[in-house]
Amino acid sequence: MSNVKARLVIRQREEFSPGAFVELMIWHLPQPVPGCTHPYKYRLAYVVGGECVLRYDNERGKGDHRHFVGVETPYVFRSVEQLHADFLSNVQIWNRWRSR
Repeated sequence: MSNVKARLVIRQREEFSPGAFVELMIWHLPQPVPGCTHPYKYRLAYVVGGECVLRYDNERGKGDHRHFVGVETPYVFRSVEQLHADFLSNVQIWNRWRSR
């Protein structure tokens, strides 16, 4: 067993509008989380009015997945950059849907 600890890659909270923010947390791990093939642990969330309306994470044993509009679906992790891009794209989709 390795004594190497997780390394924080990004920790960011950005306000999108009053009452809405994104929070990004990504760690590089010495070995993959069970259920994943990559060495990252992450949680990217979009919170509006105190409710998490979008979240990407890779919970232990569940693997990579996304919670969007109340539905959990598998997510295919390609890279940290693509994860971030996919998440922000879904934030924009949610905002367009919400503004109708």
